[in-house]
Amino acid sequence: MATKPPSDYSEGSIRVLKGLEPVKQRPGMYTRTDNPLHVIQEVIDNAADEALAGHGKRIKTTLHTDGSISIEDDGRGIPFGLHPDEKAPVIELVYTRLHAGGKFDKGKGGAYSFSGGLHGVGVSVTNALSKRLEVTTHREGQVARLAFSGGDVIEKLELRKMQEGDRRQGTTVRAWPDAKYFESSQLPMNELAHLLRSKAVLMPGVTVSLVNEKTKETQSWQYKGGLRDYLMQTLTGDPVIPLFEGEGFAQNNDNFAEGEGAQWCVAFTEDGQPVRESYVNLIPTSAGGTHESGLRDGLFNAVKSFVDLHSLLPKGVKLLPEDVFARASYVLSAKVLDPQFQGQIKERLNSRDAVRLVSSFVRPAMELWLNHHVEYGRKLAELAIKAAQSRQRAGQKVEKRKGSGVAVLPGKLTDCESKDTSHNEVFLVEGDSAGGSAKMGRDKECQAILPLRGKVLNTWEVERDRLFANTEIHDIAVAIGVDPHGPDDTPDLSGLRYGKICILSDADVDGSHIQVLLLTLFFRHFPKLIESGNVYVARPPLFRVDAPARGKKPASKTYALDEGELTAILDKLRKEGVREGAWSISRFKGLGEMSAEQLWDTTLNPDTRRLLPVHLGAMDFAATENLITKLMGKGEAAARRELMELHGDAVDIDI
Repeated sequence: MATKPPSDYSEGSIRVLKGLEPVKQRPGMYTRTDNPLHVIQEVIDNAADEALAGHGKRIKTTLHTDGSISIEDDGRGIPFGLHPDEKAPVIELVYTRLHAGGKFDKGKGGAYSFSGGLHGVGVSVTNALSKRLEVTTHREGQVARLAFSGGDVIEKLELRKMQEGDRRQGTTVRAWPDAKYFESSQLPMNELAHLLRSKAVLMPGVTVSLVNEKTKETQSWQYKGGLRDYLMQTLTGDPVIPLFEGEGFAQNNDNFAEGEGAQWCVAFTEDGQPVRESYVNLIPTSAGGTHESGLRDGLFNAVKSFVDLHSLLPKGVKLLPEDVFARASYVLSAKVLDPQFQGQIKERLNSRDAVRLVSSFVRPAMELWLNHHVEYGRKLAELAIKAAQSRQRAGQKVEKRKGSGVAVLPGKLTDCESKDTSHNEVFLVEGDSAGGSAKMGRDKECQAILPLRGKVLNTWEVERDRLFANTEIHDIAVAIGVDPHGPDDTPDLSGLRYGKICILSDADVDGSHIQVLLLTLFFRHFPKLIESGNVYVARPPLFRVDAPARGKKPASKTYALDEGELTAILDKLRKEGVREGAWSISRFKGLGEMSAEQLWDTTLNPDTRRLLPVHLGAMDFAATENLITKLMGKGEAAARRELMELHGDAVDIDI
């Protein structure tokens, strides 16, 4: 009988990590390890906490040429006397012990009533993950300095009296982050500048600066207008109603501690990417949390109350919080006495009471504002109701609109007179102004025009039964007479109304984007039309060259697709003896600038136009599908970047 091997698991297997060893062993548990920004932020947050407590007016961050970063404030300075229990200098404990800090005693008598620091872990993590860290504190007429390496003291506490030129109070921390703990040792400059700028926004009157010794650049921020100024500068769309801003803080309240509350500024826009930023005690909470839920709850209940009061809700429509919040941009700054965060990096607030706290101030303020500004209230209600109707429509399978059993042709389509499908063409034209020129310049017998409004939806990840929810795509499908299908389907092509489906967009970057979006639509949802050679890209010119008469040759006008062709035309004119500069060059900003005659000559006339047929080229269907997934997929940013790095200098990608 075989004997069991001796177990490796015994009393000696249990390892006790002491001091800052846990941080070095598992840095990802305590901070972000993609770059050192978060460990630097811990120091910046400490300086901001001093300003938040009313003891500082200046925070300066310096990027030194040797790769170190220093943060200087004019707060009270870290105490450097011996701790009554630990018998070690307090400043040393703060940087070498986990869970040692001045932010545990909340409320009256504590050093910090409101702060982002919660665990007493922050700067000790910065210390543990730095090759070197120096701390200098000015306090009580003395200057104290000590230095660490990898979290261990290497230069013990030195004290000296303040001299002339020394500042009266404050702390300077200089850190050299250890590259071995981070995927990249480079600080993301945009994120750092955004962080510092937000501190200035949230603390009106405090000057926050960033000095880069390598580039000799200095940036400085001081905001007197606070959240409103910041949101107005950051918004990408125009607000539908004036900005709604306010604040509320608890006083003599049984439910919340004195001083707890929030400041907010909210904008509602119809377009553009919403701006959403939230903070708790000046700490940015990029993943949101319960304070954002409180803002959402307060806004929704106030708008719902207004809608009910004025009987604005159409029959069959149910308003949900997401409908009010869908187009909301905001900056929210909450003050919470004892914030509970998710994880040490404090990306998300988990304090349950924060929902009631923020909502209890936002809702009554918003209700009062809406009832004082009824017209604006109606506009906001209209925006929310529109979002609710879109949401409800999206939940239903969308069918092609029909009348008398036959699909009704879109109203925007200017159809041709001929019924000969092989001879007929439809141009999908970018914009109404270009559509107008195309309608006047076309051959009415065989050319149809369908103007498209703006950029078409990216349909790469849209389910087939949801396509017709988009008006533009519905109109395209009805106009061409073929239903959406997949590569393995056998669609009925007998209803195809045009032998050529031509994409016609401006000869600029936006025009190329529209081309790609339409090609994505046809490849994904109408692949048999590409396979059968029905899809084309029209190529309008970018330049027109007017040349004077020369010899027996009369004055001429020539069109060039791009810079390359323009150069070739000018070279030809020089060879023909035309004096340098005697010609004039016009650049078309868009199709809408062309007259009907010019559009016919360059783009619609079968004898003179350049029409590019779309086909699969050398790739098979699966390879092409993989390529377009990288180009158009929502979660494919990394693959897209790699593709651009490899093929960024290629002008055309043959699909």
